[in-house]
Amino acid sequence: MIPEERLEQILQRFQYLEAAMAEGASGAEIADLAREYSEIKPVAEQICAYRQLLADLEEAEVMLADPDMKELAEEEIPTLKAALPDAEHALQLALLPKDAADTRPAMLEIRPGTGGDEASLFAGDLLRMYQRYAEARGWKFEVIEEQATELGGIKEVVVHIKGENVFARMKYESGVHRVQRVPVTESGGRIHTSAATVAVLPEAEDVDIHIDANDLRIDTMRSSGAGGQHVNTTDSAVRITHLPTGLVVTSSEKSQHRNREIAMQVLKTRLYDLERQRIDSERSADRASQVGSGDRSERIRTYNFPQGRMSDHRINLTLYKLDQIMQGDLDEIIDALTADHQARLLSEMSQ
Repeated sequence: MIPEERLEQILQRFQYLEAAMAEGASGAEIADLAREYSEIKPVAEQICAYRQLLADLEEAEVMLADPDMKELAEEEIPTLKAALPDAEHALQLALLPKDAADTRPAMLEIRPGTGGDEASLFAGDLLRMYQRYAEARGWKFEVIEEQATELGGIKEVVVHIKGENVFARMKYESGVHRVQRVPVTESGGRIHTSAATVAVLPEAEDVDIHIDANDLRIDTMRSSGAGGQHVNTTDSAVRITHLPTGLVVTSSEKSQHRNREIAMQVLKTRLYDLERQRIDSERSADRASQVGSGDRSERIRTYNFPQGRMSDHRINLTLYKLDQIMQGDLDEIIDALTADHQARLLSEMSQ
C-alpha cells in the first residue's frame, strides 16, 4: 500500500506549482517551475485517478444498504475491485525515481569490436538501424564524426540525436552487440561471429560540467581516413585532449569553428557520463562498464541472421523478426527492457 501522506505531499506540491505559475514569475524561475510542473503532472493525474477509483468503490459499497441501488452496486463493485491492482501498479510506476537525464538528447557512439572487416560492416548496419529508429520517432539524427572503411563499414561514428525522451529510449542500447552471419568477405559460406560496441551518453548541459581551459590541449590537423562525406582535405579538423582524464575527441567538419563547438560538446558529454558512472558506482559497487572491451563474451544482444533471430540476453527476450529490427523496429525490445528495469526498481522499493 502506498502511504497516503506521500500522495498528499505530491498533490500539495502540484497545487503550489500551478498557483505559482498562474501568478507569474521571472524568466529563469518560470522555466524551473514549468520543468518541475511537467514532471509532477503525470504523477498527480495518476494519484487523482487512483483516489477517484477508491472513492467510487466506497460509494458503491454504501449503496449496498439502499434496496433501490443494491443491484447496481453489486454490478459495479467487482469491476471497481478488478481495476484497483492496475491503478495501484500504474501509480507505483509513476512514483518511481526518475533519471534526470531521460529527457535529454544523446550522443550515440558505435565502434567495431571483435571480427575485423565484418565487425566494421556490422557497425555500419547498427548505425543505419538506429537512424531508421530515430526517423520513425521523429528525432533529429546528426552524424558529427565518422570514420569509414574501404568496404563501407565503420571504424568509428559519433551521432547526436535530439528529440523527445531520446536518452530514456536509447540508454538500454549501450553494450556489446554480437552478430552471427555469413560475411560478404567470406567466400566459403561459413557463419562468422563478430561484435560492435554501442555507447549512448546523455548530452551534458553547460551547468553540468565546468572545464578549465588550462586542462585542454587543442590541435588542428588535416582530416584523414577512408572516404565518407565527413572527411575533408583541409586543416580544419580539431582534436581536443582533456589532460586530467586523457579523453581525446575529434571533429572533422568543414568549419574549424564548428569543429571546436562539436568537439567541446562531445567532451562535455563524455565527462558528464564519467561523473554519472562515478556516482552510480558509489551506489552499486558491482556496476559494469556499459561498453566493455568489445569482446564477444561481453554481449548484451545477439543478431543471428541465418535464423532471423534477435536475442537480448539481459532479459532473455528472443524475437524472430530480425529483418524488421534491422529496419529500426526497436520499440518491442526497448519497451521490454524498460518494463524489466521498472520491475527491478519496484522490487527494490518493496524491500
